[in-house]
Amino acid sequence: MSTLLIYSIVFIEGFCSLGAEVIALRRLVPHVGSSIVVTAPTIGFFLLALALGYASGAKVSASYLSVVARNFLLSAAIAGVGLAGVTVDALFAQLQPATLAYMVFIAAVLCPLAWLLGQTVPILTNLLKHARTGEASGMALYWSTLGSFLGSISLSLVVMQWMGVSAAVFVCSLGLVIGTLMLARRSRKTIALSVLIATVAGVLNYQHVLTADTAYAEYRVGAVDLPDQDNSRAFWINQSMASTIDDAQPPHYAVYIQHVRKIFLDDLGFKEKDILVLGAGGFTLSHREPLNHYTYVDIDPAIRAVAEAYFLREPARGAFIADDARRFVATSDRRFDAMLVDVYSSHNAVPSHLVTREFWSGTRRVLKPDGLMIANLILDSKLESAYARNVLATIENVFGRCAVEVLQKGQSLANVEVSCFASSLPRATSVYVDERNGADFDRIR
Repeated sequence: MSTLLIYSIVFIEGFCSLGAEVIALRRLVPHVGSSIVVTAPTIGFFLLALALGYASGAKVSASYLSVVARNFLLSAAIAGVGLAGVTVDALFAQLQPATLAYMVFIAAVLCPLAWLLGQTVPILTNLLKHARTGEASGMALYWSTLGSFLGSISLSLVVMQWMGVSAAVFVCSLGLVIGTLMLARRSRKTIALSVLIATVAGVLNYQHVLTADTAYAEYRVGAVDLPDQDNSRAFWINQSMASTIDDAQPPHYAVYIQHVRKIFLDDLGFKEKDILVLGAGGFTLSHREPLNHYTYVDIDPAIRAVAEAYFLREPARGAFIADDARRFVATSDRRFDAMLVDVYSSHNAVPSHLVTREFWSGTRRVLKPDGLMIANLILDSKLESAYARNVLATIENVFGRCAVEVLQKGQSLANVEVSCFASSLPRATSVYVDERNGADFDRIR
């Protein structure tokens, strides 16, 4: 077997193995989020399976090409089927809690892929007969790592951005099929199985029906039956209902959006104000609202085009900046009269770097001295959980006392609107007791 062909196979292994890991992390976002407690174990399990694959490959002493061809063929099937959106969605729909579905996904899809592909380099270096051991392993690892680099970059920044995650899954599966055919070109059985696997992978990933699918999120727009609304439709981001709108005149929006619009327009009478929105959602805060100037910041450059084409069905009002919310508030030179913080990656999951004291300090930084910050949080309606208590305490550590309104008190999870003014400051507090009651003095002061 020629050295060039060996390096080509190793390159495909690197490209598809790390590509599969990137795809797996992206597939998990709608179901378990993208926090460090999800990504770190996922990467860790992948590396563990890869290490076990290296050890298994080192023990292979014969039939090198047929073993690698078999591994590639199995990996193509696992990637094409196991990483398909319909498969992952069905897995998390049928297995609860989500932690159980996550572990099954890791054990049945990601780890077998890494284990099978990890065997490639130690097996194929046996065929580099005229090279020193160090040279053979070094060059094989070079081409494998180069493939990993190009796979992670091209799949995440090119394929996912322009064609979607399902297309990236098919590219990964097809690459492994091509590698199989390069290794076993004369086997009719292998050719037939390769064609079958490529076809199944193509069909499964083509059937993942979404309005749009990018490297950051999957989007879906569809009809939804809501009381007292006229032909309403919803905008789902990562399988979480982010916005709603209907055909009434004027339109009805999601409860929390109508609440924020009432604060800005009715309670405070905003006109000609600069309003910042972190997390674009469906762009409904500014929908048909000509009185103020809106700037939306969202990490996904594609979200505005998707919302305009399928959800709003008209141009969105306001400027749009594709950027990370925390980076924007940390670096922007602009100052705003008000802002809405509405940042979610999935369901009720706010990215962890957007709930810290440093982030809330950044939001205060871009407010004018008398500016208003409203944060839309999804918390337990009784505010009894550790997360609810701590996130509210973190905000008030920066802004001082804030108004907290629970919008759906009868539900287990509710929209909680936290309203804070930049003019307020965190101050020490004391408890009134009968022995030393300073209530009257404080009231006069």
